[in-house]
Amino acid sequence: MQKRWLVKTPKESTVVEEFRSKLKIDPIVAELLLQRGIGNYEEAEHFFRPKLEDLHDPFLMKDMDLAVDRLQEAIDEGQRVMLFGDYDVDGTTAVAVMYSFLKDTLPIEFYIPDRYTEGYGLSIKGIDLAHDHDVDLIISLDCGIKSMDKVAYAKEKGIDFIVCDHHTPGEILPDGIVLDPKRKDCNYPYDELSGCGVGFKLLQGLCDHNNWSYERLFELLDFLAISIGADIVPLTGENRILCYHGMRLLNAQPRKAFREMLLLAKKEFPLSLTDVVFTIAPRINAVGRLRSGAFAVQLMISEDVDEIRQLAEEINLDNQERRELDRQITEEALEMVDNDPDADKKCTTVVFHKNWHKGVVGIVASRIIEKHYKPTIVLTESQGVVTGSARSIKGFDIHDAILECDEFLEQFGGHKYAAGLTLKLENLDKFKTKFEEVVAKNIDQKTLTEEQEIDLELDFNQIFTQEEDRMKVPRLKRILGQFEPHGPGNMKPVFVSRNVFSTDVRLLKDLHLKLSMTQPESDAIIPGIGFNMPEKQDDVSSGIPFDVVYTIETNRWNGKETIQLNIKDVRAVI
Repeated sequence: MQKRWLVKTPKESTVVEEFRSKLKIDPIVAELLLQRGIGNYEEAEHFFRPKLEDLHDPFLMKDMDLAVDRLQEAIDEGQRVMLFGDYDVDGTTAVAVMYSFLKDTLPIEFYIPDRYTEGYGLSIKGIDLAHDHDVDLIISLDCGIKSMDKVAYAKEKGIDFIVCDHHTPGEILPDGIVLDPKRKDCNYPYDELSGCGVGFKLLQGLCDHNNWSYERLFELLDFLAISIGADIVPLTGENRILCYHGMRLLNAQPRKAFREMLLLAKKEFPLSLTDVVFTIAPRINAVGRLRSGAFAVQLMISEDVDEIRQLAEEINLDNQERRELDRQITEEALEMVDNDPDADKKCTTVVFHKNWHKGVVGIVASRIIEKHYKPTIVLTESQGVVTGSARSIKGFDIHDAILECDEFLEQFGGHKYAAGLTLKLENLDKFKTKFEEVVAKNIDQKTLTEEQEIDLELDFNQIFTQEEDRMKVPRLKRILGQFEPHGPGNMKPVFVSRNVFSTDVRLLKDLHLKLSMTQPESDAIIPGIGFNMPEKQDDVSSGIPFDVVYTIETNRWNGKETIQLNIKDVRAVI
């Protein structure tokens, strides 16, 4: 299905010109800033130079005072503390932050549940281990908000609980101290923190309580940046501050673990947040999918060079295996959809195979959406039950939709665009039917058509100043680099150029569209690449005018930097 192009309405030219002249910036940059709600010098400075002193007071979060007091009690009395983290990037980085900060302050250990034998969230096994180790306090990170029974079980064992989570709570909260900015009774100014971010705020509160310097805490901001990028939380407000400084730290003083991971991935510094999402995050996730997230935590907190090298190599192999599983299961799932005679009539995609690997079903769901743009659930069998992951499309809350089917579920959690669920095999068909009914009732055809948002229309000559070498990276691209880090709420600027012609077209690996482009009035020939776009080759054949949507990138090859357009979509001019 063809994407729907949504070109943003340009701001009034007089407004753009006034703003441009005040800040002495390019009109293109002025337009992009105004689109982001930035309309004066102070707001622009805050955007381009986020300040750590602008972080919110952690005690504005509901029950932060109780959490800090309980953690302080543990420190004062030398109590044993267990950090219980989710097995994904957000959970493991949250454990790495808290463990690294507290390890010299009190007896502390960490626990990451097994994805297959324990599943998502808190587990009886982990709580029993804490009890066997005489743990007095468990701090859950990126999980626990819906684990009322597990927190109650820990309480029966004499173990206190601090829940640090960022997922949407249910009507009832666990019987412990709960830090979650999404609590209905929490008035914290920013509710889009990552799970790692909530744990960070607890440590910030502890620093404030003891009048400790933030210096050691800020040395851990690289973990925050990785969690923010991997968990796809908005790059606005406090997240932008944390991520901006975390990326600066990651590039300026990369810790041994990340340096080793990037060496194996053949990736060089400096990194963008996109590089983090596609290079570091998948490797951390892979070990949680195929083995145990505890290995990822150990890699991130270790100072032993030999241990780091060994763990990084093992994790890299895990990632290679994960990629092959991803490819194989995606092919099988897409074949199922193609063989379903009713697939085109449905508003959802739900596929199940009892032998699929549980660790990659979330990735597969995202892959299916790339081809069949519908709310999607991929399920497998594990420990005698059906379990899997849900992914949504823009503008549709899959969490709420699944919640309406809760009579068929054993376990469920997540947020608007991603969720995990467990149900009995005998309920699978009933769940699929109800889920389709719920989605069909609440979604419209417009939402089921993928959108391509476009910030501005540009001619190729506008990318360069008149005197710039067309073969080098233009000044505009260097300025756009200061809009980083990118993510929801601050996406990379997307442009469209009209009436473009190709001067060279070929397919790389029969999959990726590689071409050179120009316009009739342009003196520039600009290379571009469209990943996974073999079907677009005819639209850009020589002599055919087309419109192209893209982001402006830098291509580094053999020590040389050149401009390259990352093509998002093309459309032949009719």
